Amino acid sequence: MEEQVEERSDSHINTSLLIQSLQNEEIDIFRNEFLDMHPYDQASFFKDLDEDIRAKIYLYLSPEEMAALFENLEIEEEDYKDVLAEMNPHYAADMLSEMYADDAVDVLNELDKDQVVSYLTIMDDESAKEIKDLLHYEEYTAGSIMTTEFVSLSANQTVRSAMYILKNEAPRAETIYYVYVVDDEKKLIGVISLRDLIVSDDDTMISEITNDRVVSVSVGEDQEEVARKIKDYNFLAVPVVDFQNHLLGIITVDDVMDVMEEEASDDYSKLAAVSDMDHIDRNPVSAARKRLPWLIILLFLGMLTASLIGRFEATLDKVAILAVFIPLIAGMAGNTGTQALAVAVRGIATGDLEKENKWKLVLREAGTGLINGGICGILVTFIVYFWKGNFFLGVLVGVSILFTLIVATLAGALIPLFMHRMKIDPAVASGPFITTINDLISILIYFGMATLFMSYLTG
Repeated sequence: MEEQVEERSDSHINTSLLIQSLQNEEIDIFRNEFLDMHPYDQASFFKDLDEDIRAKIYLYLSPEEMAALFENLEIEEEDYKDVLAEMNPHYAADMLSEMYADDAVDVLNELDKDQVVSYLTIMDDESAKEIKDLLHYEEYTAGSIMTTEFVSLSANQTVRSAMYILKNEAPRAETIYYVYVVDDEKKLIGVISLRDLIVSDDDTMISEITNDRVVSVSVGEDQEEVARKIKDYNFLAVPVVDFQNHLLGIITVDDVMDVMEEEASDDYSKLAAVSDMDHIDRNPVSAARKRLPWLIILLFLGMLTASLIGRFEATLDKVAILAVFIPLIAGMAGNTGTQALAVAVRGIATGDLEKENKWKLVLREAGTGLINGGICGILVTFIVYFWKGNFFLGVLVGVSILFTLIVATLAGALIPLFMHRMKIDPAVASGPFITTINDLISILIYFGMATLFMSYLTG
């Protein structure tokens, strides 16, 4: 996480002056104005330019200056390939070398393997090795999002020597607020805050001010668990270790914010039964291709519902009024199931369910379904009675809603818990799936009861 010191962030960027200086090849004017901007503002200006204008920026900025811009560039993942293709390969490789290693890895992960190999070959050996090491870690793990640009100290040195190391290494470190202490085998043994270093006497030994109760994460730990840990402990960074407790890297809070956004987008898209919602498809054919498989699956599930209604055709022939309440009961089942699903998925995603007995959630949701079903059932019983003048019809619809809401609430809670137990992403138990499944359940309950009490309805 780069520390910015009083950099000007002007929301009213003088884009006309910048573009004019680029077109007129006024290098000094452009550089003075552009480099005075915050890197985020630089990136915002850059991404809206045409390719021919951007080509001049590559001539006017050094790879190091371009790296700061690129780390703040917010574009579609597949667009990184196009932007890098605009640059001279050696310029692009130098820029990637100047970026923080974890950010460079994020960019390279979007490229073809032959392109990655090409850039790594051109890079200087030190940067290439650092990036290669990170590329080997499995995606969505702590290793894939950590950075190796951090400051570590030995326990057997003084604060004076530690401050000297810190001043030399700080420019390349992502953060210096936490300094990690390692032994001779590079194993993590503690952590020191920058504040403790500053206020300690120069001759104090590092071992004397080291906090040995350091919280770390395993290199293979899921990135979502890492994000949760940083959130729970309110850390700015967390160290990453291997199974022997060797310090491999750190994960900073800005990387965790990206993970949380990515995971939230992923879960929301699954809840909506849409793939890759974080990608905005400008091509309707591409968007349709991504959504169609889900819709076809839901179509067949819907056909099952229609087939189930067909099996009760004789019941509908005798009491046609039953058809009026099918949308009501199915809709109530879908709504209450989706509510329970949202509670369960959120509890799993935030880790709250790890801290309590999962059966408590199931019992709580069952009780919620019973209360909501009872109130809605009684209410609809009287509404149907006064509307249609048939008390038994009202009781049938009311009791059906009671049992439907209980079962639908339980299904909404149990299905994601079961999927989580089976190591399947519970967000896959999306709203449309729960709704369709609960449609089947509600129709079965409604017409099953109608068939059983047919004599009261036709009498």
